[in-house]
Amino acid sequence: MRLRFVVSLLALLASPAIAGDIEPRLTLPAGNHAVALTFDACSGAVDERILDELIADRVPATIFVTHRWLKRNASATARLLAHADLFEIENHGENHVPAITDRPTVFGLPTAGSLSAVSQEVTGGAAAVTAAFGRSPIWYRDASARYSRDAVKLIGQLGYRIAGYSLNADVGASLPAAAVSKRIRMAKPGDVVIAHINHPERPAGAGVVEGIKALLARGVRFERLDLAFRPPTG
Repeated sequence: MRLRFVVSLLALLASPAIAGDIEPRLTLPAGNHAVALTFDACSGAVDERILDELIADRVPATIFVTHRWLKRNASATARLLAHADLFEIENHGENHVPAITDRPTVFGLPTAGSLSAVSQEVTGGAAAVTAAFGRSPIWYRDASARYSRDAVKLIGQLGYRIAGYSLNADVGASLPAAAVSKRIRMAKPGDVVIAHINHPERPAGAGVVEGIKALLARGVRFERLDLAFRPPTG
């Protein structure tokens, strides 16, 4: 399983991206017909519409949180802890900084700019997850889902897998609800979906809920990343 993941990631290094950055694609291991829902909690609040739906219909998901988000959302953190059987909590960084060293901004966000800053962002985020949830994260996703090549190498050396995706549901929670719902309903077996759970003020969250309900009605099975990529036993 680990070898398959490494081979897949290496194959992605040649993928075209802005200014030579890497935008990793991730799908579930061959033969896994589930869909993985992953949500970024970057900063701001929590979209209770999405969280309520996941809990009500018992939908497992992987949620990437920043330290900045955790500090502002104690009640949402408590809800995640109360449903630890559903939610895998992973590392979205300390302050939501892109792991890019070779240019100053990406999508309007100031980048880390150096490997030492990337390291601080990764380790600071990991420490926050461990303190809040009592377990060390194994996956890392940066603020832009893009990485400079030296950052990819460093993140691996720090012991983390990079969480790419295969289906972008909401484009940073910027899309209207109907568009988000349509995108999620198009999920295929093995897809890793990315969406956002920190923008209750935007219509995208309603589309996330509609899309999840449509997949449930279709009989789609959902799986967390930690379970989908766990090493084989025996």
